[in-house]
Amino acid sequence: MRRLTVMNNLSLDGVMQAPGRPDEDTRNGFERGGWAVKYNDAVLGEFLGRGLGVEAELVLGRRTYEDLAAYWPNQGDNPYTERLNKLTKHVASRTLKAPLSWQNSVLLPGEAVSAVAGLKQESGPDLLVMGSGNLLRSLIGAGLVDEYTLLIHPLVLGRGTRLFGDGLPNAELDLVESLATTTGVIIAVYRPVL
Repeated sequence: MRRLTVMNNLSLDGVMQAPGRPDEDTRNGFERGGWAVKYNDAVLGEFLGRGLGVEAELVLGRRTYEDLAAYWPNQGDNPYTERLNKLTKHVASRTLKAPLSWQNSVLLPGEAVSAVAGLKQESGPDLLVMGSGNLLRSLIGAGLVDEYTLLIHPLVLGRGTRLFGDGLPNAELDLVESLATTTGVIIAVYRPVL
């Protein structure tokens, strides 16, 4: 059975919207895009670099997939490019049609939660969700997340899409790893208490 891990940037008030670029996600008038970039440092880079050697497959919602597919295949001098291009990417979408443009991308059949639950039952590498807020909240609600790696940034955004929004079930989590960066980001790895 495969495990499903989440890795996301968050502000202190739980916002996950548009951490990478000003134009990444401006839905609902969000104007604070790119907020996570200035907090990158060697500690965070080393932590993220550890993931390059771990076998995994991505699970992405449509918006995140389209954003990543427009950027990563064209980044020549970056240690993540080759890795991301080679990874299998399972994409949840009601509007995209196969075949998908980014190499090794597969459209999930049917309803996303059922499809991901099915993937977890198969043998193979663990599954990793990045971004993908709408999909992720559905997976959390269905109890499919086995681990959260949260990169908690020392700022309050005041508005924006939150990872843990209203309507999700109560949950207790065990902290299994934590690390602080030189820029004040707390890297926290949690697992649900069973």
